[in-house]
Amino acid sequence: MADVNIVLQILETLKAANPEGIFINSLHQQYCNRGGLSKKQLEGLHAKAIKSGIISTAKIATLEAIIKKKPTRYKSDIVKTVQEKVIDNSVDETLEAILLKFPTHKMALFFKSKRKLPNALTDNDILEIKRLGKVLLK
Repeated sequence: MADVNIVLQILETLKAANPEGIFINSLHQQYCNRGGLSKKQLEGLHAKAIKSGIISTAKIATLEAIIKKKPTRYKSDIVKTVQEKVIDNSVDETLEAILLKFPTHKMALFFKSKRKLPNALTDNDILEIKRLGKVLLK
C-alpha cells in the first residue's frame, strides 16, 4: 500500500501552477529537506491552497486535519519579580548608636560604609548588626 502524502501533493500542485512563487518553493524545499513543516507554515500553505482554487476540497480538509493535530506552541511572557528590600531604619539607628559609644569600632565602621551602597547589606549582615547592638549596647 502506497503512502499518500497530501502535503507534498498540495505543494507540488501549487508549485506547478506558479513555478516562480517564492513562498511555495521555500515550503517545498523545507518539506523535502526536513520531512515536515511547522504548524504556522502549514497554515500559510492552507491559505495559499484555498486562495489558488486549484486544490480539491478533500485535500484542503485533510490539510486542515493535519494542522489541527499539530500542537500549538505559546511563548509565555517572562515575568520578572524583583522583591524590593524594605528599608530597615533600625539597622541605621543601631549602627549610629554603636558608633556614638565606640567611634572606632571596626565592624560597625565596615557595616556603615557597606550600608551606603545600594543593596550591599545581606540578611546575614543585618542579623550581625542587630547582634552587635545587643552585645555592645546593653
